[in-house]
Amino acid sequence: MKLKATALLITSLLVLAGCDQAEKSAQQLMGKAAESAKQAIDDTHKAAEQALSDATGGLSGKKESTEKDEEKSESSSQEI
Repeated sequence: MKLKATALLITSLLVLAGCDQAEKSAQQLMGKAAESAKQAIDDTHKAAEQALSDATGGLSGKKESTEKDEEKSESSSQEI
């Protein structure tokens, strides 16, 4: 009877130790997955900012030249 109880106790401890190890492994995997997801989000954000900059770059250049043209028109009309 004592042998069965001891065997059961040892088996239980091994199972618990295995569960702890499995939990640690799962936490490590989740940490790596979270870091990968964060990196993907950061990369996507940078790409979106670059695309927005590229898309609005032409528009802001046109806007600046339009504003300069308006200023030139105003100053030339004031000279007259």
